[in-house]
Amino acid sequence: SGKIGYVLAVAGSAVGLGNIWRFPYLAAKYGGGMFLLVYILLTVSFGYVLIMSETALGRMTRKSPVGAFEHFGKSAPFKIGGWLNAVIPMLIVPYYSTIGGWVIKYLVEYLKGNVQKVSEDGYFGSFIADSWQVEAWFLVFAVLVFAIILGGVKNGVELMSKIMMPVLVVLAVIVAIYSMTRPDAMAGVKYFLIPNFKNFSWMTVVAAMGQMFYSLSIAMGILYTYGSYMHKKLDMEQSTTQVEIFDTGIAILAGLMIIPAVYTFMGTEGMSAGPGLMFVSLPKIFEAMGAAGPVIGTIFFLMVSFAAVTSSVSVMESIVSNIIDRFHVSRKKGTVLVTIYA
Repeated sequence: SGKIGYVLAVAGSAVGLGNIWRFPYLAAKYGGGMFLLVYILLTVSFGYVLIMSETALGRMTRKSPVGAFEHFGKSAPFKIGGWLNAVIPMLIVPYYSTIGGWVIKYLVEYLKGNVQKVSEDGYFGSFIADSWQVEAWFLVFAVLVFAIILGGVKNGVELMSKIMMPVLVVLAVIVAIYSMTRPDAMAGVKYFLIPNFKNFSWMTVVAAMGQMFYSLSIAMGILYTYGSYMHKKLDMEQSTTQVEIFDTGIAILAGLMIIPAVYTFMGTEGMSAGPGLMFVSLPKIFEAMGAAGPVIGTIFFLMVSFAAVTSSVSVMESIVSNIIDRFHVSRKKGTVLVTIYA
């Protein structure tokens, strides 16, 4: 409907599990401040150009990826380019919904006060090994996303972003402040924010590049789709800059939430936890916080669930938009088909 709605919707697409789950463990593993510096340099250069180009093609053609590419020709390269952007979200949706289900499961456990239970060794492993339980939480998450997309662009995607994104920022600030004010947390803050060139390697660049694509929703068909909904009067360069600031700001907040806490409670060995950092290491930290643990844990997983939902909505919206454009079906039918597939 306008600039704020567009920026928050695209920021909701960019700000997700990539920022809050993936960014901190990659930063911890690949040099802290060095990783952050490389990521920012790539984002403001290469990432900016890619966001602008995809959004511009969507706004110009008023089509999702397949239609946008075919606008310029029906030859094989254009068809392949369009369908690559259409297929990638279809591969991502089940993966995203699975992780989203894990987040909802942990949120529910914290709401029930099971802080000690989720921090036990082997809890996460036994949970993801239980296929029935994982699939049940997968369905809960998928139904939530389905309901939002069914509401449409303005009353579903945009409204959800306008509510969830500001709340997510507030919750992120609360947890980050708490994490940074723990005893000895400054060592973790320095590791994350101050570049140490001794930590540089080409894997730092590769990891930062991969994170940039993942985090900014580049090459996933999403930006073409959201660009096609964009008002012609909106300043695209300014909106792109605001999205990048929002996205990078949340990524830095996520690092400040997680890395100082891990540094305080687990030391340098906690930095190598990898993808399990959020589901294995953090619950142990929340349990070690004593009385504050249940509250901080609940706020944290509520925030992550918001991030997971906003990103999943954008990925599914891209697929639904492609189906509507290509097969001229109703939004309701397209949304049902995508949800069944997911």
